[in-house]
Order: sequence, then C-alpha cells, then structure tokens
Amino acid sequence: MKNHNIPQNIRVIGLQVKTFPNGISEAFLDLMKKLPEGNSRTYYGIGECINGEIIYIAAAEEKNKGEGKQYGLGTYEVEKGNYLAEEILNWRPKTNTIKDVFEEMYKDQRADRSKPSIEIYESEQKMLCLVKVDESKADNQDAGYKHAVNA
Repeated sequence: MKNHNIPQNIRVIGLQVKTFPNGISEAFLDLMKKLPEGNSRTYYGIGECINGEIIYIAAAEEKNKGEGKQYGLGTYEVEKGNYLAEEILNWRPKTNTIKDVFEEMYKDQRADRSKPSIEIYESEQKMLCLVKVDESKADNQDAGYKHAVNA
C-alpha cells in the first residue's frame, strides 16, 4: 500500500447511484453525456457507509463554479490530506473486486473509517483506491516506528 497526498480540496459534481452497486457504470455514462468535455475530465467514485448502507456518488471534476446546478447535479468535495492508496491497472474487468481492495485497506490501523473512500479514475487503464488516513493514528504509528528504529 502506498501513500497519496491530495494537496487541496477538489470540488466535484455528480449524482448518487440509487441501485448501488449495479448502477455504477450507467451513472458514469449518464454523467459523461451530460457534461461538456465529458471525456477530458477526471472522474471520482465517492463511497461512504451510513447506517449500514453504502452511499455511492459518481462524480466528475468541476470545471466551472456553479456547473453542478447548471446540469442538475449535486456538488461534493474530495477532502485534501493524506490517504492510503492502491493502484488498479486495467481496472474495467476488475470492477467486481474493488470492494475487496477497500476492505483490505480498511484493515490498516491508520484508516479513517469516518471518512468516505475515494476512487480516482485517472485513465481508461488506471484508477486509484484511496482511504483517508486518521492523522492521530498515523502520528502514533510513526512515533512507534521511530521509537523502534532508535532502540
């Protein structure tokens, strides 16, 4: 597992997938059709467990302020900060295993379960799975590591 830093909040626009997980592909296709420059945007999947239910947002980077409202989409934000990251290459035939990647990532004690998981679709071939780092746990783990190294 790698570390990944998002240096500033990223504003995205999108829609909730009502039939998760089955409607994810259709939601992204609809989003691409609605937006100008549909193929030249970075796309994001934002997933969060609320009251035992997965809420999933199919989203795209916002190019212009107010764009979400213009196209009848919600506006969301990908939070800046440090993330645990797993890269998936040739991701399209592997979409049914992405949940397994996140389950493994959440086993890491630094994972912040109170924050949404993020998928960044960097290209047709490459996507990143991100889980926010709980900085208080990361600091403790780093301190333990430093202590062990100095011992």
